[in-house]
Amino acid sequence: MGSAMGNPGELVAMVRLRRGVVGESRRVCHVVPVPDPWQARGLPERLTALCGEHIVVEQAELLPGLAGMPCEPCLLRSAPRQTLPKGA
Repeated sequence: MGSAMGNPGELVAMVRLRRGVVGESRRVCHVVPVPDPWQARGLPERLTALCGEHIVVEQAELLPGLAGMPCEPCLLRSAPRQTLPKGA
């Protein structure tokens, strides 16, 4: 699922694995699409970051914003795309 890309206007959260779950170098800030509460019955057991990483909810911490080292693949997949005009 590494090709996932956020949709415009999609609600996302910044999430990283809790201290002790993985080594500090792997505690990066992931961009995670938030499931629609009206379609999902409660929070799923696992969330999937835009980079494709599966995150067990119990092992994650919700961040108030981008904090610490960002997951570069998540950032790339969440960035809006624009096409250069012809002749540029």
